[in-house]
Amino acid sequence: MNLFEELQWRGLIKDTAWDDLEKIINGCNATFYRGTDPTADSLHIGHYSSLITVKRLAKAGHHPILLVGGATGLIWDPRPTAEREIITYETLQKNFEWIKKQVTDLFEGNVEVVNNYDWTKDMTILEFLRDIWKYINVSYMLNKDIISRRLETGITFAEFTYTLLQWYDFLHLYETKNCIMQVEWSDQWWNITTWIELINKKLGKNAYAFTMPLILDNAGNKFGKSAGNAYWIDKNKTSSYELYQYLINTDDNKVEEYLKVFTFLSPEEIMDVLRQHQQAPEQRIAQKTLAKEFITDLHWQAEFEKANKIAEILFWDTDKLAIISKMSEDEKAALARETGSVKLTWDEVRLMDLIVESGLASSNWETKKMIQAGSIYFNEEKVEDIQKTVKSDDLVNGVALLRKWKKSYKLILR
Repeated sequence: MNLFEELQWRGLIKDTAWDDLEKIINGCNATFYRGTDPTADSLHIGHYSSLITVKRLAKAGHHPILLVGGATGLIWDPRPTAEREIITYETLQKNFEWIKKQVTDLFEGNVEVVNNYDWTKDMTILEFLRDIWKYINVSYMLNKDIISRRLETGITFAEFTYTLLQWYDFLHLYETKNCIMQVEWSDQWWNITTWIELINKKLGKNAYAFTMPLILDNAGNKFGKSAGNAYWIDKNKTSSYELYQYLINTDDNKVEEYLKVFTFLSPEEIMDVLRQHQQAPEQRIAQKTLAKEFITDLHWQAEFEKANKIAEILFWDTDKLAIISKMSEDEKAALARETGSVKLTWDEVRLMDLIVESGLASSNWETKKMIQAGSIYFNEEKVEDIQKTVKSDDLVNGVALLRKWKKSYKLILR
């Protein structure tokens, strides 16, 4: 199976430009780019689902460029409903720096990150009209679905010209970096074919492209801020544990697709995982494999192990105290962030007071009722004594585990 065939097997190719694209991809030495606008100070896993394809091409020997739209981000692409809110240049520049760091880390330095503001900021309106607009037929632009729909409610000239700035990006990279191919989502196909045609008109050369099918969540929605399901690449905005929980809950009818898209497992390894999963679906072997491969690639092995330990403590039938006894300070802090915690400020404190302070109960009266109902556990042992106290010696590795019913946890920290 060559690279092009593997991309097809993984479901990563939807549309292609030019018959010899397969030869270009299998040649493994082309410069290509993928673009994104800096709408936030972090990318999310919707971006990651395309970046991992870029990384797959880079691992095969191609040279990737990530274009961050510092210029196009100043006006935004047209939406079906109304114009987007304008973001300041200072915010865009800050977002660019954060995204550049994220992508550089993800690719371990094997990527070139560029900002289209650098080559558009000094262009005059006359140059724009002469060098770009002269190649565009307005009626062609008006046939674009999203523009034609907005004509009824109104579209600004800035939004209208957004796609022309994007075309200039491809032209600029083609001329200055010999960037001959673009990789984008399938909803950009109309734009891509326009840019390829215009490069051919202006330079008399072929440019190449392929699009990827949109990767959707379990509910069939795009990942992103507007859909309200943005799982961020920045682990300070979305912890590795939150990401783990999302991935481990992937529907069975989506997990094969996600394994193919989001992991670097070979086709043979993926099919073996799926066979094991089908034999014992309740063990969620495919989902656990997905979580491990995804988080390890994104945040390294230590972050996966941290997330996995937290999940074992909070959800799996394990020896929770044994796991806690071996946790590092960083892992304990991560567990405390997920559960919430309360400090043991004295050598001996009533458990009832700690329960109320932790938020597991709102009052001593409610705590008493829960203990009498057998719903409170301390270090995985049912609490029966209302007057029970907690001492420093009761903590394991500086931590004690409070639980209400089956899955409501709080930590007691020294």
